[in-house]
Amino acid sequence: MSSNKLGLLSMCRKAGRMVVGMDMVKDACANGNAKAVFTASDFSERSLKEIRFACARNGVRLYALGVDMDSLGQCIGKRSGVIAMTDSGFAKSCAKGLEEIEADPAEFGLL
Repeated sequence: MSSNKLGLLSMCRKAGRMVVGMDMVKDACANGNAKAVFTASDFSERSLKEIRFACARNGVRLYALGVDMDSLGQCIGKRSGVIAMTDSGFAKSCAKGLEEIEADPAEFGLL
């Protein structure tokens, strides 16, 4: 990940437009505040499945950041494997060029 993206993440956190941690991200998805969700590369498979379900249920796009939890933690000030952006501008800028993770509602029987 480029330093430009890391700077964008840091700026988003300082602006108060980021939600950090599994429970808070799932809540942000459920209440419609999350515009996009991003995961660290070393996020566990079980947790990834849980966040994929939350994104699929609520129609939120999910992306792989391409950095590990430690690097993400250094950037945003808190070690975490998943973050959500609550601002569409930040979300769109950060998602540019990142791999989208499939969160198909049909896979979870939501259709």
